[in-house]
Amino acid sequence: MRVDLFDFDLPEDSIALRPVEPRDAARMLVVPPDAGFQDRIVRDLPDLLQPGDVLVLNNTKVIPSRLYGLRVREETAARVEIMLHKRESADRWRAFARPAKKLNVGDRIRFGDESESSACELVRLDAEVVEKGEGGDVGLRFSFAGAFLDEAIARLGELPLPPYIAGKRPTDDKDLSDYQTVYARDEGAVAAPTAGLHFTEDLFRRLDERGIARHFVTLHVGAGTFLPVKADDTDEHRMHAEWGSVSAETARALDEARARGGRIVAVGTTSLRLLESAARGDGTIAPFSGDTAIFITPGYRFKAVDVLMTNFHLPRSTLFMLVSAFAGLECMKAAYAHAIETGYRFYSYGDASLLYRR
Repeated sequence: MRVDLFDFDLPEDSIALRPVEPRDAARMLVVPPDAGFQDRIVRDLPDLLQPGDVLVLNNTKVIPSRLYGLRVREETAARVEIMLHKRESADRWRAFARPAKKLNVGDRIRFGDESESSACELVRLDAEVVEKGEGGDVGLRFSFAGAFLDEAIARLGELPLPPYIAGKRPTDDKDLSDYQTVYARDEGAVAAPTAGLHFTEDLFRRLDERGIARHFVTLHVGAGTFLPVKADDTDEHRMHAEWGSVSAETARALDEARARGGRIVAVGTTSLRLLESAARGDGTIAPFSGDTAIFITPGYRFKAVDVLMTNFHLPRSTLFMLVSAFAGLECMKAAYAHAIETGYRFYSYGDASLLYRR
């Protein structure tokens, strides 16, 4: 499909720079399968679902994956920014480098405070460029591995707010909690599963009382989620792979809930993409552990997910293509026009929508 079919005009002041408080006070646009939109809030979610429905949430935890370093090459040096996006082994990450033209295979990058005494090696972190791909993508092998590398990244890295927020204000201590879900557990994401940012312990309590179960999956969201689609046709775009896992216990529980007539409600496009990657042809869900680069556009036949809760996405983005596949392109264009006209807040810190599969 032509990428320009997924374009729309978004006023700059529609982009949220901070979340609302409390989290579940965000607005939520309900897009039913028939006609008409409902303007609700996230706190209404228990009343919009049915007993027996099951929420599926992504429990990935965002790491401080933006690093600033110094490329060292013989007698010359250059400052570079590194955005980690996918772990490949105990000591290797794929990353986006800026400016990538300053890096060659074999270069070393030093992260950390150069003023610190070299007697304490833990204040510094080195990496070697072992591969260079397209679009600023590089492969890095670090001087530490495993938990030692995780500790070094946590100490030296910066929380990777999306560029449409980071370009307007600096990251601060409040973002350290705002940009994590209350149920974040497994470290490895470089972007938050933002639909989950709306949940609170009180909302979970009310969902429990309503008889709506919840299960967790893990998809480590990569920085590729922020990349624009540069191709003119969707067939020419390639997704960056992300690692995900659906346990056998969770797969079994979801299949049993659906067999009883419950609906699978994906919280966020990351949960949906992982469930669709794990789904068999008959709609049952298999245990899954590995990479997925699933790219969902209109015409895709959904197998696992019945309802999707998600934030509002960028024009021409793979995520707007996904929601258009789920609820219909014309329906989503109308829904987004309504959202813009009535003042909904967009993107990671913005409001939510509740979509039903066509």
